[in-house]
Amino acid sequence: MLNKKCNFALEPSWQAILQEELQKDYIQDLMRFVEAERERGAKIYPPENEMFNALWKTPFPNVKVVIIGQDPCHGAGQAHGLSFSVNKGVALPPSLKNIFTELKNDLGILPPAHGCLEGWAKQGVLLLNATLTVQESLPMSHHGKGWEQFTDAIVRELLEKEDPIIFLLWGKNAQHKCQHIRLKTRHHLLTAAHPSPFSAYRGFFGCRHFSKANEILISLGKQPIDWRDL
Repeated sequence: MLNKKCNFALEPSWQAILQEELQKDYIQDLMRFVEAERERGAKIYPPENEMFNALWKTPFPNVKVVIIGQDPCHGAGQAHGLSFSVNKGVALPPSLKNIFTELKNDLGILPPAHGCLEGWAKQGVLLLNATLTVQESLPMSHHGKGWEQFTDAIVRELLEKEDPIIFLLWGKNAQHKCQHIRLKTRHHLLTAAHPSPFSAYRGFFGCRHFSKANEILISLGKQPIDWRDL
């Protein structure tokens, strides 16, 4: 049984797909770690009820595009369980600013008034972080606690889908996490530098992944993503 106090309940389609994974010992250790961190008073983001927001907003059958981040934003009020996304009313992190810059350069879409990417998620863009929690002001603080193994399992299940998926892999960490995609030739792999200010000018700007993803979706007979719908 999953520890209800830790609220590891998933969206039903993901719960079914990951049922075997959720019974593994490391999941229990991970739950205890996250629960203990919250109980000792550490500020953990995102809130407990939004840890699995990416899976709730994009059920398994709906996944058309995958964007993988590293860990949640670690500032107060920022993270809400979707990679690169922040809550409305929160200042845009630098990487998200660069994502919107590339979106404008690629498709002429003006930057929105907020940084919440929930509209993309509802259209089938899985916004998945490799690590699903973080301590305030301490990036990477929850790496190595079990989240990577869990999100690896999510990626494996996506790779088994017969329906082709487009993976937008920005930066070495995302590319490493999906290193086996090339073995699954039905899926589509688009790589670029990370949108961080440290690397955006080394291959993220000009990648045109938004228009390329839509071109692939149209070629597959699928509805393209309306990237302006946030």
